[in-house]
Amino acid sequence: MNAFRPSRHGSRRPKVSFEFFPPKTAEMETALWESVRRLEPLVPSFVSVTYGAGGSTRERTHATVKRMVEETALKPAAHLTCVSATCDEVDDVIRSYWEAGVRHIVALRGDPAGGLGTAYEPHPQGYHQTSDLVAGIRRVGDFEVTVSAYPEKHPEAASLDADIEALKKKVDAGATRAITQFFFDNDVYFRYLDKVRARGIDIPILPGIVPVQNFKQTANFARKTGASVPQWLADRFEGLEEDAATRRLVAAAVCAEQVLDLIDRGVSDLHFYTMNKADLVYAICHLVGLKPEKTAAQAVAAE
Repeated sequence: MNAFRPSRHGSRRPKVSFEFFPPKTAEMETALWESVRRLEPLVPSFVSVTYGAGGSTRERTHATVKRMVEETALKPAAHLTCVSATCDEVDDVIRSYWEAGVRHIVALRGDPAGGLGTAYEPHPQGYHQTSDLVAGIRRVGDFEVTVSAYPEKHPEAASLDADIEALKKKVDAGATRAITQFFFDNDVYFRYLDKVRARGIDIPILPGIVPVQNFKQTANFARKTGASVPQWLADRFEGLEEDAATRRLVAAAVCAEQVLDLIDRGVSDLHFYTMNKADLVYAICHLVGLKPEKTAAQAVAAE
């Protein structure tokens, strides 16, 4: 496939959403907001902000989401997990989001407190699994609730069917949308979608797209999360370890190829894991026909 050909459905532009993570340093803060401002004119359906266990991470997430509400036209979705907190503590966070003007939460179980690969242990007084958290969010307020989905199954799931059953429980508890773990073979996504629909799950299942900023890091993370890395993808980046400029060009071509194929096969909503870097995501959006929307002042000036 020629990655830079127009889509066969070029007149039907997809809707997009973006994921960011809260910054840890002043430099990361600057980089995040530069990326936010760069992508904001593309008018995403929503943007999500990740969240981890521990008070400092929660505070950074809340501060980032609150600033988005106050200073941008974006619709932020705050991530929330079950890890290392009681139900009352989590409910307090949910209420604080509502008070800040947030109406969309991405509900996740969260990684084990000991990190990926260690056993997950729910807090004795906490929400034990994501479906419990979803139900708790819905009790606190009329939030839109997004959850995760795993086309190649969650690493801890006994089977793909068991993982889809877990997704069904989340939907039954009130989830309104799911976003997939990233994948590189689109057939994996469509096979998964067929299984999900056959199980009676009819909420939108957005494909999660990761533009490969660094192939080695992405491949390592994929191994931990159960996402497969096709040999053809490794071949595309082979020999470019010390050539960042060419890696960016290859990454744009690979991601554009994947996204255009998804659109050609009927996908209308795409979710990008930005890694707080805007340029590559912006380029992909441009290639699929998404252009910045002019403000009223710009429109008048152009006349």
